[in-house]
Amino acid sequence: MKMVDVGDKPKTERVAVATARLRMLPATRERILAGKVEKGDVLAAARLAGIMAAKRTPDFVPLCHPIALAGVEVTLTPVDEGLDVRVRVKTVDRTGVEMEALTAACAAALTVYDMCKSVDRGMVIEAVQLDHKSGGRSGTWEREAEAAPVKKPAAPKSRRKTARPRSAR
Repeated sequence: MKMVDVGDKPKTERVAVATARLRMLPATRERILAGKVEKGDVLAAARLAGIMAAKRTPDFVPLCHPIALAGVEVTLTPVDEGLDVRVRVKTVDRTGVEMEALTAACAAALTVYDMCKSVDRGMVIEAVQLDHKSGGRSGTWEREAEAAPVKKPAAPKSRRKTARPRSAR
């Protein structure tokens, strides 16, 4: 194994966009949007977690170059099934920021899960993917619309255990 030598590559503007989806119960999404989650402001915490994760990506992904980030934008958008996470990362450097964008999307989604797991353990994090990258020698790449993930069914129902009557045991 080795870290790729990028020392001879020119510094160019590079951008990557990654997304993720959290499926959850509608009541969970409404609690998040109303600011009624015990741990606090879920959306603000997820945005900060995404930004922090983008900055620390080389600590989590072996052989990933530490690079100076020019900007990180994390947005969480309510959708019928839950929340969509979108991360845009920009740099002017010798290597791309795809891993930073993907790591940030995961961290933002995991933060939502952590803050809401007491009310909805059935949440699902899915469709973590790179949607766009630009800059560098390979130029621009866009995920084609038909290659997007298939829409999943609504969030899973709560699976609370119910006690059986003594006679049924």
